[in-house]
Amino acid sequence: MKLWQLGLMGVSVLMVAGGGFGKEPDVKILAGKKVVMIIAYRDFRDEEFFTPYSALTEAGAEVVVASSHEGKARGMLGKVVDVNRLVGDVAVTNFDAVVFIGGSGAQEYFNNPIAHRLAQDAVFYKKVLGAICIAPETLANAGVLKGKKVTGFASIKPALGKAGALLQNQPVVCDGSLITADGPQSASGFGAAVVEALK
Repeated sequence: MKLWQLGLMGVSVLMVAGGGFGKEPDVKILAGKKVVMIIAYRDFRDEEFFTPYSALTEAGAEVVVASSHEGKARGMLGKVVDVNRLVGDVAVTNFDAVVFIGGSGAQEYFNNPIAHRLAQDAVFYKKVLGAICIAPETLANAGVLKGKKVTGFASIKPALGKAGALLQNQPVVCDGSLITADGPQSASGFGAAVVEALK
């Protein structure tokens, strides 16, 4: 066998073992982690759900979608997602993170005692707690934002301030295991922050 043939064999072995040149191993950094994402049954904000959802699932997390009704939830921009669980059936102890998604429909949780309990339980059990767009108002009304650095959609900032939150003029804000974001334009950064917090 000629020397160049031996060289090619060596390259082939390396490529099989390493999966090809320049390719990172497919490591699922959130394997074994469970996240519940809470959305409005009608008019959740599409990007605020699907962008973090993709980031979480691609990192290996198991994501459960919870809402106030069973069936297919519909976003403000028309996308549809299957609801896996009713919010009333969510036990926070079974999850590593609780994430509230915004959109105009998220107002249904502002004064919802079940949603408030989920937020309170997430804090009590030291889970990652996330909220984007107008969803931080649900956390404010649950009484879990006092003294916490947060952001949110412009229309809810007065309510956040009234609840004792420390408003930050940033698209995504992390304060310990609490993650908030200001709207759909920050969905990618929000998803990345939740993934990072779960690592």
